[in-house]
Amino acid sequence: MRLLLALPLFLIASLAFSQSAIEVREFNTEVQETRYRELVRELRCTVCQNEPLESSNAPLAADLRQQVYEQILAGRSDFEIRQYMRDRYGDFVLYDPPFAGHTLILWLGPIALLLVALGAGALVIRQRRRMLEERRSRARAPSGP
Repeated sequence: MRLLLALPLFLIASLAFSQSAIEVREFNTEVQETRYRELVRELRCTVCQNEPLESSNAPLAADLRQQVYEQILAGRSDFEIRQYMRDRYGDFVLYDPPFAGHTLILWLGPIALLLVALGAGALVIRQRRRMLEERRSRARAPSGP
């Protein structure tokens, strides 16, 4: 009986703590609002690691959303806003980092790993074929006198 009473209370309490504050932003034009929404989708929360600013509940993400909002209202371009965030937080804040010397591992790393995996797979297949051929040749060869 106590469990039946505790369960709804637990659910209500968990819902109360899981809700985040709703940020109300007023823009001069719909274009500004669209730009804001696109930018907060493509900028990464540096606290949450792999979550866009748009859906992050971290206090830093709220500050960054406010910064994007203020810069849009100040008339800065998307490039200038991205550059500001990049200068301040590094390439990590961008979901699509630039192709540069210090980001080569991000771009070429997966391709290199794929090639290594394919090479290892080819070696294993070749080794297994040799073992099968040796077994077959032993089975065909006459055994002793």
